[in-house]
Amino acid sequence: MQPKRKLDNSWIGRCFLSIFLLGQVLVHIVQGKTYYREIFRHMETAGPNSISPVLLVNLFAGMIFTIQTARELVKFGAVNTVGGAFALAFCRELAPILTASIIAGQVGSAFTAEIGAMRVTEQIDALYMLKTDPVDYLILPRVIACCVMMPIMIIFALTTGIIGGLFVAFQLYHVEPEVFLDSVRDFLAPSDLYILVLKGIIFGAIISINGCSWGLTTKGGAKEVGESTKTAVVTTWVAIFIMDFILALSLFENPIL
Repeated sequence: MQPKRKLDNSWIGRCFLSIFLLGQVLVHIVQGKTYYREIFRHMETAGPNSISPVLLVNLFAGMIFTIQTARELVKFGAVNTVGGAFALAFCRELAPILTASIIAGQVGSAFTAEIGAMRVTEQIDALYMLKTDPVDYLILPRVIACCVMMPIMIIFALTTGIIGGLFVAFQLYHVEPEVFLDSVRDFLAPSDLYILVLKGIIFGAIISINGCSWGLTTKGGAKEVGESTKTAVVTTWVAIFIMDFILALSLFENPIL
């Protein structure tokens, strides 16, 4: 039972570390300490280098969701609402969640592995010797890159999902593209797009902060780096779903926008 208690304490400690690390990042952003070259490098990792799986997953997710919804709506003669029903669910939930999950698995895990490897090989200690703050050089660029690229990736994901839904609606249920797109425009409001961007920024912060915090607390060797990477991805997914529930409850059940 003792190893389990140590593991529980480790999880609690790392959760507090993530919150503390977020506070440090905010302070350093206000102070304007940034390495722009590192930001652009990580933006490439979180954006162009991750675009293929994001688009592919959202394309097929859009097709699958349209099959499930259009079949029932067509039965009730509500063909004009197929695009709108699809757009609301996909814009508000599916596109942000699917995109964040993929980025967490691909980018967040890379952050944990890179920083964890630097921790166990004492490269982070070397940064202190060079009078370089690891938060400025390692954490801040990754957080900014994720927060900037996540909303962009979600918008691409939403567009791809709508294209997939439009294709399936036309090919299988003979819903004209004009009818589908008109329904999308009628149901979606500007506030939905604002919320999409807000979710992208929050999910990007969760992915980067959680990945970096698990990397910073890695001890041991290569095995521990792998374990930290695996656990970082799982905890990030859990945090994303919890935050999505909180946002859905506050933004849609009691709208503030």
